[in-house]
Amino acid sequence: MLSIIKLGDPTLRKHSVVVPDINGDVRTLISEMFEAMNAGKGVGLAAVQVGELFRVFITRVPGDSPRIFINPDILETSIEEEPFEEGCLSIPGLYTDVVRSSSVRIQAWNAKGRPFSLTADGYLGRVIQHEFDHLNGILFIDRIDPTKKQRLLSGYEAKVEA
Repeated sequence: MLSIIKLGDPTLRKHSVVVPDINGDVRTLISEMFEAMNAGKGVGLAAVQVGELFRVFITRVPGDSPRIFINPDILETSIEEEPFEEGCLSIPGLYTDVVRSSSVRIQAWNAKGRPFSLTADGYLGRVIQHEFDHLNGILFIDRIDPTKKQRLLSGYEAKVEA
């Protein structure tokens, strides 16, 4: 099974590249990503989190079917924003409120190479924005106040080293 890389691994800060061909290798990666996400009890996972720098992420939000996003582009976000507690499989045990757009419109390709667009709000909309950030080397902790971020990271590092 694929291992989820953790905070401190420089790969998490890299920009992912476009998937040139949606083929069997990509579908295998996606399948293995679902296994890793399920094992970690997550609701979303980007390929970069398993060390693959491809613009791919998956979601499985309660009450929604599993979704695959290949080469996604966010087309629009709402002006309205709201805070909600987020966590990340790459920073296990750290949770904090993050303010994000209330809804998002995204375009991507599915595992069969077919394009689609989706407007999502609520939990799915938030997970999409979180995972999309990963493709650009952004972590959820980058979206909070720097002083709060430093305090949280200090506590997190102390816990990890214990």
